[in-house]
Amino acid sequence: MDADNTSTDHTSTQNTGGENRSIATAGLVVVDKPGGITSHDVVARCRKAFKTRRIGHAGTLDPMATGVLVLGVERATKLLGLLSLTTKSYEATIRLGASSDTDDAEGVVSGRADITGLTPEQVTDAIGAFVGEIDQVPATVSAIKVDGQRAHALARQGTEFELNSRRVTVTRFDVVDHRIADGWFDLDVVVDCSSGTYIRSLARDLGSSLGVGGHLTALRRTAVGPFDLDQATPLEQIEQHGELTFDIDRAVAVAFPHRVIGPDESEAISQGRWLEPVGIKGVHAAIDENGRAIALLQEKGKRAGSVMVVRPATLR
Repeated sequence: MDADNTSTDHTSTQNTGGENRSIATAGLVVVDKPGGITSHDVVARCRKAFKTRRIGHAGTLDPMATGVLVLGVERATKLLGLLSLTTKSYEATIRLGASSDTDDAEGVVSGRADITGLTPEQVTDAIGAFVGEIDQVPATVSAIKVDGQRAHALARQGTEFELNSRRVTVTRFDVVDHRIADGWFDLDVVVDCSSGTYIRSLARDLGSSLGVGGHLTALRRTAVGPFDLDQATPLEQIEQHGELTFDIDRAVAVAFPHRVIGPDESEAISQGRWLEPVGIKGVHAAIDENGRAIALLQEKGKRAGSVMVVRPATLR
């Protein structure tokens, strides 16, 4: 969905090359997802390209959406739930003049309104209410669970339900262009926001605040955490070459702050022991003098313990 789920799609099955292969071929793939397919479709196609079932994605994008989708391959699937992907950036087109039952163009659009009196200045003023910390009700076709079932599944079944609002943060919501044609007022916007923000809900709520209805007609994610379109590779190219964007060592160095550790510390942490803390907050990496990622650590009190051992003693 346009708001990313914090859960990841991890699948672990047998690898013909054994665990050592899972280190040598492990890493992250930053995909430039095409429109018209699900995030799980992307995973399925990459499993064929990399000849492994052990691939998962960090968050999802709607079938309609394009752009940055981060995948983990082999042992790097274990990184996905630890990545700091709390900030997202999008380019989107919002159509003012009618609402949609899915808050986007793939749903049933109804309730056409007269937008002839609407001005760009009014739109800009209204957008101001959606910048900062806001309470947002997710789209009914989101992946949020209601009594154990996904909201989008319940919506397709015609089940009536309500979703609670959630506090999200929008740090940027700018109009870069607008067009008025055929009774529609279309806005091209850029949005920087926190994880959990639904861009389609911004479209819906902006249209509602202006009294004309609104829905999303295009969505492209340009960045998620430290990964952006400059690093992303089109899916077809990935299928042709089966190349990682970052091997596991580079992935860890890019995605996490890190400390360099010596041989004795590397041996200790690879065997599950703890290290002395050095004052780094949050999850961070321990990298040896050769640039190899040994573990992800988190400091608690007088210990820096591992939250994931990248290279256990058995794999080194």
